[in-house]
Amino acid sequence: MKTNREGSALLLVMWAIFLLTGAILTWSAWIQKDMELAADRSHEVEARAMALSGIAIAKHPLVSERTPGLEEEIDSQRGFRVRIIGEGGKLNLNWLLAGEDPRKMAILKVWLDRHGLDFKQVESLIDCMLDYTDGDNLKRLNGAEDEPGYMPANRPFQSLDEVERVMNIEPLLRSPGWRDELTIYSQGPIDLSSANEAILRMLPGMSEARITRFLLIRRGRDGVDGTIDDFQFKNLAEIQSYLGFNAAQFKDLSGLVVAKDQVQRIISEGRAGNVVRQLEVVVRKGGSNPQIVYWQE
Repeated sequence: MKTNREGSALLLVMWAIFLLTGAILTWSAWIQKDMELAADRSHEVEARAMALSGIAIAKHPLVSERTPGLEEEIDSQRGFRVRIIGEGGKLNLNWLLAGEDPRKMAILKVWLDRHGLDFKQVESLIDCMLDYTDGDNLKRLNGAEDEPGYMPANRPFQSLDEVERVMNIEPLLRSPGWRDELTIYSQGPIDLSSANEAILRMLPGMSEARITRFLLIRRGRDGVDGTIDDFQFKNLAEIQSYLGFNAAQFKDLSGLVVAKDQVQRIISEGRAGNVVRQLEVVVRKGGSNPQIVYWQE
């Protein structure tokens, strides 16, 4: 009997040890997970702080894509990388629609055509955009004003998200990348210092040969826009010279283009450990106190 009691006691002790070991392992795993979560939260804060550091540097009035220090490694665990893109290289939709200028309307029609809209869809969408952004309720031939379930704002677009509310916008929404080519933040005229090939082709007189030669100069030795070796044009007169336009030819671009728009899009990527945070802002420079007009995290 004594042997049986000792055996039972031993089994109970072993079972207790087993349960205690399991509890300790579970507790250790929980502590480890909690420490990992705490570390991730710490890295999240640090990564955002790194991204903010990049924004703070890039929004300075004297900083451009050519400025050194836009990519910094603080140590092996922390750092940031910044890209600065001229917002004026995009098509400012409010500017294109304002005043119904035939030359600007022509640019908008070409852009819509390149996004797959047929003639009827182009005419309808442009009239609907004009009705949406003008200050009255007078309906254009192919447009749309107040009706059940639809009410245009009768003011310029305040965001690109708002564009999606326009009547007959569906054909454009089916085209990938349409938002990336539009803005509402630039000065208006197209910035020849940052417009891509597709945008340059929409301008009058811009042949393929001119565009190829111009981009070769603008992009510098590495052949990439927005890098430290980009050629910096002083003014429109210098750009005219590099494009090979005479005064009469360049007059066709008058009012449609600028040399250096002061509005820039800043994309800052901060890193801490394995955590990466990205901030994207649009900044209007040109003075001692740059104005942030768009912020996305």
